[in-house]
Amino acid sequence: MPAAPTAPRGAAVPDPSPTEELARRAAGGDRAALDGLLAAIRPEVVRRCGRFLPCREDAEDAAQDVLLQVARGIGTFEGRSRFSTWLYTVVANCARQKYRELKRRSAEQPVPADAAQQADPRTTSVIAGSRIDLLEALDRLEREHPHLVAPLVYRDICQLGYAEAAERAGIPLGTLKSRLHEARRQVRPWLS
Repeated sequence: MPAAPTAPRGAAVPDPSPTEELARRAAGGDRAALDGLLAAIRPEVVRRCGRFLPCREDAEDAAQDVLLQVARGIGTFEGRSRFSTWLYTVVANCARQKYRELKRRSAEQPVPADAAQQADPRTTSVIAGSRIDLLEALDRLEREHPHLVAPLVYRDICQLGYAEAAERAGIPLGTLKSRLHEARRQVRPWLS
């Protein structure tokens, strides 16, 4: 049986993922690749935003923000890590920003006495659902222990592997595990 062909010594082994290839080409300025990349990642982006935001419309709004950020910032993707890792950071940041915006808007709008009967889901989504507790906990954690937020978001929400989460957070694996343990310990009482 003949041996499988191998890449020349020193040559990079290409990532088999079409999305990763589109991202590399888009980062290099290929507009057609960027269009293809945005179309390819949209369903995953909406799904990931939905992990943060319980209202579908809010998740879709955040997903639009993510796609816009990807289109504007794809040139900063250097390819040192996987595109999916870079994307999860953008998703987490945009979804959390959308939550803060909704929360602020909700706090600014006075609620008339009879409006409780006919609540608008666009303004009440920030107080509905169990994920809101997590978003509140993340906001509190960010105020009190900002260095613990990234490990918790990357590992528990974005569901990156430990090594990938450590790489994305820019810290050693042992530090990531330690901070993750502490972050979980901090947020546990806030979620009950």
